Amino acid sequence: MVSDKNPIVQNECKAVLESVAHRNWDQGSRTFMDVLSENLHSLATTLPRLMRTTDDRHKLCVLSTFLGYLKILGPRITAVLNSAPHLQRISKAMMQVLELDVSDVRVLEERGSANPVEAGLGRHEMPTQKKKCFLYFRDENISSLLWEICQLLGHYGNLYLLVDHFMELYRESSTYRKQAAMVLNEVIAGAAGAGVTQEHSLVNQDDLRAVVKSVIEEYTSLSNWHLQTVHEEANERERGCFRQSVLPAFTDIAEGDLLQLHSQGKGSTLHQLNSNIWQICIQLEGIGHMALALGSGFQLILITALYPVLEKAGDDTLLISQTAHSTMWDICQACGYGSLKELVDRNTDYILNDVSLNLQQLSLHPHSPRVLAIMFGLSDAGLLPLVQDVVGDVLMALDRSYDERAVVFCSVLHSLLMALLRWFPSVWGVQGGPPPPASREKYKHTDLLDVRQFLLDYRRHKELAEGIVGDEETVEETEVPLCDPQSEIEMDNFEEKRELPSHIAIAKEVMERCLHLLSDPSLHLRLKVLDVLELCILVLWAQEDELLPLAHRCWPALLQRLTNDNPLAVLRAFKVLCTLGETCGDFLRKRVSKEVLPKVTKSLLKQAPVSAKAGPIYTHSLAYKLQLAVLQGLGSLCLWLDVVDADLDSVTEACLPYLSSRQPVKLQEACISVFQHLIQVDPDAVWFTLSELHCPGLYQPPHPGLGPMLLTGTAEPRTEYTDNVVKLLEEIS
Repeated sequence: MVSDKNPIVQNECKAVLESVAHRNWDQGSRTFMDVLSENLHSLATTLPRLMRTTDDRHKLCVLSTFLGYLKILGPRITAVLNSAPHLQRISKAMMQVLELDVSDVRVLEERGSANPVEAGLGRHEMPTQKKKCFLYFRDENISSLLWEICQLLGHYGNLYLLVDHFMELYRESSTYRKQAAMVLNEVIAGAAGAGVTQEHSLVNQDDLRAVVKSVIEEYTSLSNWHLQTVHEEANERERGCFRQSVLPAFTDIAEGDLLQLHSQGKGSTLHQLNSNIWQICIQLEGIGHMALALGSGFQLILITALYPVLEKAGDDTLLISQTAHSTMWDICQACGYGSLKELVDRNTDYILNDVSLNLQQLSLHPHSPRVLAIMFGLSDAGLLPLVQDVVGDVLMALDRSYDERAVVFCSVLHSLLMALLRWFPSVWGVQGGPPPPASREKYKHTDLLDVRQFLLDYRRHKELAEGIVGDEETVEETEVPLCDPQSEIEMDNFEEKRELPSHIAIAKEVMERCLHLLSDPSLHLRLKVLDVLELCILVLWAQEDELLPLAHRCWPALLQRLTNDNPLAVLRAFKVLCTLGETCGDFLRKRVSKEVLPKVTKSLLKQAPVSAKAGPIYTHSLAYKLQLAVLQGLGSLCLWLDVVDADLDSVTEACLPYLSSRQPVKLQEACISVFQHLIQVDPDAVWFTLSELHCPGLYQPPHPGLGPMLLTGTAEPRTEYTDNVVKLLEEIS
């Protein structure tokens, strides 16, 4: 009853036990000591069997009895543990009782869409972390009792003896490694006074720090820290599997392809991978417990522990990154840092030194780039001057890496560019894009048409098209002011000496280094590179002199991704194209008109009947996602490229079928968005096209001398297009 939920009962039981213990110890009863140690040995012997065969209520009773023996023994636990048979029996019992259930596939498959550290989540803003699932019990009260037992052992026992013994179990068998680490974590916490109410002299702080340092070094050694936690990616070895066409691929995609798990990896089994994930998490928890145990004293070994924790904070496995995030907050609390940003900023020099050294030994430290990614996510612009050399090292390493490590480097560069956008807010960051050209504003503010000015402009443009130019205009166009040769030389020197801002120079260099990776055989890498290129464009959008040459260089490879690649790459490439169109519209107009729009419109027309007849399951297919992405981006692309005439007609013709009420709702909404953008380009052409499909009423001429306006859609009854067409016509009027 010493662990009863009722605090009154619990306190009474503790008082009785302490009274019995003091009475017997004061009398120097050796027999009482022998009885307790013998009972403890017997209970430890039967504990694994009882934990496997009895219900949770009986397990609680057994563990409460075990805890009661330890509380009666108190400081004399050391004498019991000095007996090798007792120590062996107790430790083996704990190893068997604490065995984890590592069969849950969700542990392996859960991936972090947004890293909690990079997302800037506070300690209490984290999603609920998955709890340990033990093989022989589920009740959290049982695990709490086990932790209390371990803490009592650490509080009253010989710390060096216990740590040496459990470290030996940790090293000798992978079967016991997780359990031994859990016990070690609680033993060290107990030695520092955690979870113990009875007064007892605590271990010397220097001794505790020495023990903690040795345990952390063992935890973070290469063999125990860099464990395999994912299946080997089969798609990293794909070669020459590109699709022959973007949009015919719509109909070739099976929904099941999206749900396949790459379970054929040659490496470890699911059981082993889950076991490795839990081992890393337990070791991370241990570092956090030890930091809290040492308090400010942990500052002396922070350099040893912080880098490995940052490395795991950038892990793709959600459980590992969440645990590392929690550990970092424990370190902040122990060392007196108010935030994760302060923790990183105050130790930047040490971290960057380790990153720079480890980048030179990537075979031993394959995940060191993750540390940079976490730093970029946590710090501010003050970090940029410090990391410029390290960014250069990353780019050099990327040039030498043509395997799966290139994906890791691209992830780091992605984090860097995200940070640059955050550190250097521009018009893009504030308004969501560059200011629209003035020519497009006229459609927003024109209330009445100036017919006279319209006809004059029409005549002038017609004469220019026919080569009829007035004398004044000819002179203006042909006369070129003379330029002093000396001033030309000075201007050339000025251009050569002009130094780009650091963030612009970095984005330019990153984009140059990543261009050749657009054609890499690995789909995973191509997707990463496309993400990086999009961010480079956003950073460079205001630097047209730097962006346009790079856009020219990347166009051939980007066109291949758009027209001859896996549909996932097509999705990402089209997004990059839309971003490029917003920044380099004039530069891309002819290329897109000739090489992209015909294939996009052909595909939309081909796929429209399929989506109109498909059921609800179709919205989960990759074909649907590709349709939706194209429609969502096509309108803005046409606006920024200022498409006219034949291109405008082809786009409207391809999108009209998606105004049907038979189409999925999101496709209808995306199609309406396309027409809303096209209205800004040429409202008259869009009005005429829509009215030909459905005209809500007869338009009366303003003068009796004018004939009636007869449109094809006037006589049409209500159709599947009526609602969406009427909505768009109302916006035009």
